[in-house]
Amino acid sequence: AFLYNAMVFNLGGLMSMFFHVSAGNVPYYSVYFAIGNLAGPLLLGPLFDTVGRKIMIGGCYLISAVLCAVVALLFAGHDLSGTSFILLLDVAFFFASAGASGAYLTVSEVFPMETRALCIAVFYAIGTGLGGIIGPLLFASLINSGKVSQVEIAFLIGAVVIAIGGVAEFVLGIAAEGQTL
Repeated sequence: AFLYNAMVFNLGGLMSMFFHVSAGNVPYYSVYFAIGNLAGPLLLGPLFDTVGRKIMIGGCYLISAVLCAVVALLFAGHDLSGTSFILLLDVAFFFASAGASGAYLTVSEVFPMETRALCIAVFYAIGTGLGGIIGPLLFASLINSGKVSQVEIAFLIGAVVIAIGGVAEFVLGIAAEGQTL
């Protein structure tokens, strides 16, 4: 939620300021971003039941973290066009979105039926509350600085946050695939 909300709320400003995309063309880039977010869970979803939840969630998060770090480094080196930036971001969120979808699914499987809805609501509220507030505000302040180095830091922070999620899944996650709910 941290990285996703940070990008959704700040993509237009980032594209306009650093890639000189006109405000009228920003929505086209948002569509490409949305396609990656939808395609990840649709195409990788079946693997969560066959390969396993822990491996897929943790792996998707760590792949996304590496890709966000690559975005940061290429952005800092001025090696990206608006199109290459959004395509690389699209691939990163292809994995991040699949991992997040699997994580929400797993939350619903690991709690007793009588507390399941409450647990999902609490996890969702905390994740979205923190991610929906801190991510966009932090990224906006770094992007609005107008400095490439600050945007690089924003993506590196995002990479670290999502990597922590991946490592946490590998350490604390429960292998719930194929189990009776």
